[in-house]
Parts: sequence; structure tokens; C-alpha cells
Amino acid sequence: MKIRALIVIFLLVTALISGSGCIGSSSEPIKEAKLDEVTDNQGSSSNTTVETALGENFSEKTNTTLELEKQNSFSEYYSKKSLQFEAIVSPYSLPLQASEIANYDNFTQKISLTNKSKNLLFKNGFVVIENGNTENLRTTGQILVNYTYRDLKVADVPIFITSDSLLHLYHIQFDETLKRVEEEEFYDELWNLDKALLEASIDDYNMSVKDNDSEEITEAARKNVVYFAVALSLLQPKPEQTEQSWENPEKVIPFDPRDMKQYSVEVPSFVKDDVEAEIRLIEAHEGFAASPIFSYEEDYSQYVPRGHYTHSEILKNYFKAMMWHGRISMLLQSDVITAEESTVEELAAEGLEKEAKIQTIQALLISDHFDKDKNLRDRWDRIYNVTAFYVGFSDDLGLYEYATALDTVFGNNREEISFDNNNLTALKTELERYEGPKLYGGTGEIIPADSETENKTLEATKGFRFMGQRYVPDSYILQRLNPPALNIMDLLGSERAKEYLKNLGISENEEYKSRYLSLENEFGAFDEDDWNKNLYWSQLYALKPLLVSYPEGYPTFMQTEAWEDKQLNTALASWTELRHDTILYAKQTYFMGAPRIPEEKPVQGYVEPVPEFYARMLALTKMAHTGLAEMEVLDEKSDKDFTTLENTLEKLL
Repeated sequence: MKIRALIVIFLLVTALISGSGCIGSSSEPIKEAKLDEVTDNQGSSSNTTVETALGENFSEKTNTTLELEKQNSFSEYYSKKSLQFEAIVSPYSLPLQASEIANYDNFTQKISLTNKSKNLLFKNGFVVIENGNTENLRTTGQILVNYTYRDLKVADVPIFITSDSLLHLYHIQFDETLKRVEEEEFYDELWNLDKALLEASIDDYNMSVKDNDSEEITEAARKNVVYFAVALSLLQPKPEQTEQSWENPEKVIPFDPRDMKQYSVEVPSFVKDDVEAEIRLIEAHEGFAASPIFSYEEDYSQYVPRGHYTHSEILKNYFKAMMWHGRISMLLQSDVITAEESTVEELAAEGLEKEAKIQTIQALLISDHFDKDKNLRDRWDRIYNVTAFYVGFSDDLGLYEYATALDTVFGNNREEISFDNNNLTALKTELERYEGPKLYGGTGEIIPADSETENKTLEATKGFRFMGQRYVPDSYILQRLNPPALNIMDLLGSERAKEYLKNLGISENEEYKSRYLSLENEFGAFDEDDWNKNLYWSQLYALKPLLVSYPEGYPTFMQTEAWEDKQLNTALASWTELRHDTILYAKQTYFMGAPRIPEEKPVQGYVEPVPEFYARMLALTKMAHTGLAEMEVLDEKSDKDFTTLENTLEKLL
């Protein structure tokens, strides 16, 4: 009896694939997501038998951002089907002979295979080949996934839907919805938030000068003027970013010329030099350099817009300003602050402590305005809430922690608060009660080298970030174990990744083994709610069923090491797209119709038999759809596209 070999053809999704879901750029990326155009007309069969919101208010002043993560897990949006299935596919022997493959001659007349590809097909029962359709790539600069399926369908070649396609389609929805809300809502929200706080900081400075406050308080108020003026300068459109003077070699969407008037800021003369100095470093993005304002080393290479933030001038500016708010710290301690030149060591040390004191007062002044103004809190909460659903919470201290410290020390008597030494000591004592960051964010250019140095570095960079970048588990893993990303896949359950790490000699030293065991215990204790507390974690959870070794009962080709390699590549590619989509928010580690033709001949198709993966992807997609709909992020098209993807996943499952 002849068997039918499944020829797996899919796009290799790598970091070169843009956020629009294609290789190159696209102005209409969501069209790719219509996989139902491919699957609706198939006589699909599976190789496996299958039977089958938040409780707290984010703007409560008594909450801290760290407490919010514990209290406001988004896992209630996640609901996965319980599956009962038995893998009972009849086995066959490898290697195959061409005579054993029912459609071999027919297939090879339509899809040319090299001798190397033929040998791999016979050896493993499947082969991955490069996409042969490059005509569209030459003419439009892109290859859409559904084009590949369409071409196979036209050629009357059996289609095999793999997990790669579903992960890629989800990535498109994830990235497009995030991009839309940033461009259409968050840019304006952030502008108004920064503008209000700039005006408040100018008032603080003028009042401090008038009242002859201490040098530290006056300088803290002045530096806050610089801080928010830099953010607004990054946000405001430049003349070359409008249609009137803009050239369009990369099809970047320009600002409307009317935006030049709506989003315009006048930098106060008394901070202009400092603002311009900081902007020069941000625009040069040459790497680590001492911040003119904050006197520590900052990685200015991080301010280069990338991912979907290169698609429009609005997004480019939003990226830079949000990166500023996500990275710049107002430190509690002086350890990473650079001393000004001084011949007397004691004077230098005194200057460092004074700078740390000024930065702490800066954070407290900002938090005091935030705490007193519901409009400010609502604007900040809107941006933070939605992005927390996508990526998670920051592990740095922020507005809520510092506002809580002010409440603790001063109570309701907040009209004339004083930052004298006694009050400042009490405030710092309250802030020290909070846990420090778990991820090193690059402040001060101190690179962790061992456990002791790492802990000291994390403690030294403890402080305030206005909207800090978020803790993500993969950055944490890489911080502890260093690259390659195989370490992430290993901890997600890939024995194949573990083999590669061993062969590379990476996992053999005692320090690595100790750190790995600690991480294994930490991640092993997570339950389903832990893994599905936001969309970022939930996507990693969805990858886990792909990383197992498939036992007897699954198709023979899936029991090969080559298939494990394919699945490992799939997981790594999906992770790469996730990092690409969230590049602005995730803390970095230092180290998708034409009308259907009537009476079309159905094409036989197959589905990769990974039911647990489909169940988790369906739950993840519904989680994103429901959560983003409740947060009023989705437009009509995005809502429809999510429904299409859910229906496709239901069918595949």
C-alpha cells in the first residue's frame, strides 16, 4: 500500500520578516490573515483523532504598579478547551522509496526538488524547501503567506497547514492592533500627558525660585522641565516629516501638515541648551554616552525606531519619546552616577549623593502632580493598562510607588510638602521597602558578570521610571544564562534545544548548571494562570506543545529529529516576531481577495496534528480579542480579523 508523503512548504519566518507580516514592507498587511480563503474549500483531514478584565481599578491611588501585577492578572480572559485525543496513525518505515509515495511523480512535475531535497524527503518523510515564488518579491518587495497556499492550490498540490502559519497570522493581528492604537490614540495621549507635566514642572521651578527653596529642590524642578521638554521635542513633528517637504523612498506615512501647529512645543530658554544636548545624543544613537541631564551612562542606540515604528512619522516620534520614558531612570542611589571632575574625592562623592537626592526629588515632584490630578492618572493609566495587557508590567518603581510613599510620609497634608533631610530620608526608607528590578535595563553601563555583581547592579539601578519598560521572562532567562535563545526554548521544554546547548559546550559549566536549576525550579512552579497573565507570556505558553518529542501514534515523520528541528525553528521564529512586535516595551537583555471562482475543484489538505497547540492558540487569540475589545482598542476590521482567525483555529482543532 502506497503512502502519501506530506511535503511541508512554508515561509521561514525570521527576524527579516517585518511587522506587517511579510518579507519587506506592506501597506495592506492584514489581507494575509484571510486563511479561510485557503481552508474553506479543502477536504481537510487530520492525522489525529480529536474530541473535543479586570477586577481592580488601575487608577486607585493606593495601588502600586508592582501590586497591580499581582492583583490584575489578565488570566481571566484566558479559557482553553480541555482536550481528549488519541494519536493512532499507522507507522511506516524510513527511509522512503520514491515508489512508496503515491503522488511523487505528479508532485515533482509541479514542484522541482533538488537532489538534496529528495534525499531529505526520503530520509525524514518530509522536507522543507525555499519558497519558489519570487516574482511578487521582485515587483512588490513582499511575499505573503497566503500567496504560497494559493499557488499550491492552483497547482492542485496537497496542502499541509503547519503551526508556522497560525503563529504568523496571530503575530500580524497582535502587531497591527498595537500599531493602530499607538498611532491613533497613544501618540495624542502621551503628548497631552507630557505637555501638562511640562507646564506643572515650569510652575514648580518658578515657585521654587520665588520661594528661595534649597538648591536641590530648584534643580530637581529645573531638570523635570528638561525631562518633559525632551519628550515633547521627540514627539513634535519636524518640517521634513510632513507632506509638503517630505520625500517618500520607503513609503513612510508622513505627518499631516496641520499637526505642526497642533503638536508644537516651545522649550523654555533656561533649559534649551540641556534639551538640545540630550536630543543630539538621541538622534546620533551611537551607543553608551553620559547623559547631560542625569549624569550616568545611557545606551542611546536604543532610540533608533524599528519594527512597525518605521511605518509612519508619528510612530517614529512616538517610539523615541516612549523609549525615553521607558529607559531614563531617576535613581535612589548614587552608585552609577558619574562624578564630575574634582581633585578632591570627598567633594566628588558629595556631588554624587547630591545628584541622587535631586533625582529622587524629581520623581517625587512628578508623582505628587500625578497623585493630585485625576486627568493625568487617567491618561497614564490608559497607555499603561493596554500595553500591560500586551507585554506585562514594569519591574521598576514608578508613579504609584512614589505617590504611595508621599501618602505614607505626609498623609493628607500635601499642600506644602517639604523635602528637607528628615522627610527625604523617610521617603527613601519607604521606597527602599519595594523590591528592586529583576532585569538590568542598561542604566550606567554596568554589565552583570556574576551573581554578586548582578545583584549589586540591580540594586544600584533601583529608582523611578515614568513608564518603565516591562519585565519579560525571556529577557530574564537570557540575563541569567546569556545567549543563545536556545536557552529560552530549553526552559520551555525543548529537549532538542538542550542537546544543541550541550553539543555547543554552553551548558556544561557549574555556574550555568546552578543558574539553570534555579530557573527550572522557578518556571516549573508556574501554573496556567501564571503563564497566561498577559499576551506576551501566553504566546510563550502556546509554543510549549511544539517543543515536545512526539511518541508513537503520531505520523512517522513527526517522530524524527528533523521534525523536532523544524518545530524548534518554528518556536524560535515566533519568539523573534514577538520580540520584534514589543521592541519598544519589553526590557532588552544586555549581552497576512479576489472573489471565489465558482465550482472550483477542492484541493486535498492536511493539518499538522498538534491539537494542544491549536487549543492554546485559540485561547490566546480569544484572550487578545476579548481583552482588546473591552479596552476599546479594536476597530471594525481588527475585530473581524480576530474572528476570522478564531474560526480558522476552531476548524484546524
